[in-house]
Amino acid sequence: MTHKDCLAVVVSYNNGKNLKATLDSKPTDFLIDLIIVDDGTTDDSFEMIEKCPYHIIRHESNMGIGISIRDACDYAKRNGYKALAFVPGNNKNTIAEVPKLLDPIIQGKADYIQGSRYLPGSKRDHTPLFRLIMVKLIALFLSIITFTKITDSMEGFRAFRLSILDDPDIDINQEWLDRYALEIYLFFKITYGKKYRYKEVPISKVYPKIKKSIINKKGAEYTKIKPFTDWWDILKPIFLLWFGIKK
Repeated sequence: MTHKDCLAVVVSYNNGKNLKATLDSKPTDFLIDLIIVDDGTTDDSFEMIEKCPYHIIRHESNMGIGISIRDACDYAKRNGYKALAFVPGNNKNTIAEVPKLLDPIIQGKADYIQGSRYLPGSKRDHTPLFRLIMVKLIALFLSIITFTKITDSMEGFRAFRLSILDDPDIDINQEWLDRYALEIYLFFKITYGKKYRYKEVPISKVYPKIKKSIINKKGAEYTKIKPFTDWWDILKPIFLLWFGIKK
């Protein structure tokens, strides 16, 4: 496997100028093919990248990150790619670090790579306090129940060998995984199942310094996750799989 066998996927929904900034973070010597999956954007994101040279998969309406991931996987399989790396299009990660995700897979050292903002050598500037605490608590809980050292399970900057989706025990096409649940579903299948090699690498996660909030309406939006409902959608695969309620 080489970088030419890999695909980088920028997933975006109403990211405005942040989508352009994410794409601009790609180095000139970047050897990995790149596509964009747009999940029903209604803002001006694509007006800013009018002459974009990348293949774009566009949804007519917002369908969920799970469906975006499935579409990227289907595209990768049809076009003969062997590994996928996912990059959120919100300008908190940099495309320049995609090889850090893919190189251990290319070298045959791992099947699933999780980017971590909590390993030595990582960067996590301006992380909201709630996110800082919540991510660490979830990582600790997952470490205990999977018997795996986990420092970050919520970071969307990750990569995996596409062949793991051929496993009959892994079914990403279930309807209950359409939105946020698919990411943690796949993460839990890998870490709890012990059939595949899991590895974390330090990455950069930079939040806007001035964030939009109830108090500060002029700050930058830093998340689209809704309290309670979306957090449950993110976390439910852990419990549904752990107790054997879902496959």
